[in-house]
Amino acid sequence: MSSRKSPTASSLPYRRGVGAMLINRQGKVFVGRRTGSSRHHGTWQMPQGAIDEGETPADAVLRELEEETGTRKAEIVAETRDWLTYDLPPDLVGVAWGGKFRGQTQKWFALRFTGEDSDFVLDNHHKPEFVEWRWVAMNELPGLIVPFKRRLYDDVIAEFCGLPERIAAGG
Repeated sequence: MSSRKSPTASSLPYRRGVGAMLINRQGKVFVGRRTGSSRHHGTWQMPQGAIDEGETPADAVLRELEEETGTRKAEIVAETRDWLTYDLPPDLVGVAWGGKFRGQTQKWFALRFTGEDSDFVLDNHHKPEFVEWRWVAMNELPGLIVPFKRRLYDDVIAEFCGLPERIAAGG
C-alpha cells in the first residue's frame, strides 16, 4: 500500500491555455464533439488547448485551431480582457493532464472564419480532438459543454456578446 498522498486542488497550479470561438458568416459558432474514452466523450466544446513554450496566446490559438479542426482559415477579431479560469471536478484533480494541474486559466479569442465548411479536417492531427462538428447559435454553448466549464463559457459569451451578429452583418 502506497503512502503517497493524492494532490489537492489547492496544491496544484493552473494550466495555461487558449480557447477559440470560431464564428462563420452566418454568425454561428463552431463546436466539436469530443473523442476519447473519458466520461466527457461525446460532449461538445469549442477548440481549446495549451500554450507551448515560447508561444504567444495568439499564435497558440491559431495552432490549436488548425490541430483540432484542420484549418487556419480564420482571423482574430477579439480577445478576452482577462484570463478566464475553470477548476476540474474533484475526481479529475490529480488525474487529468498527468495530475499536474487543478484546472486551466485561458485567454479566449473570437475568430472570423474565412474558409468554407469543406476546409474542416478533424483527423488532421495525430490525436484528433473531435469526431464531428457543427455550427450553433452562441446562446446554445452553455448547454453543450460539460458542467464544470459552464461558468467559463458564460464569461466568454458575455465578453463576445454581439460579435456573431456583427460578423454576420459583414462587420
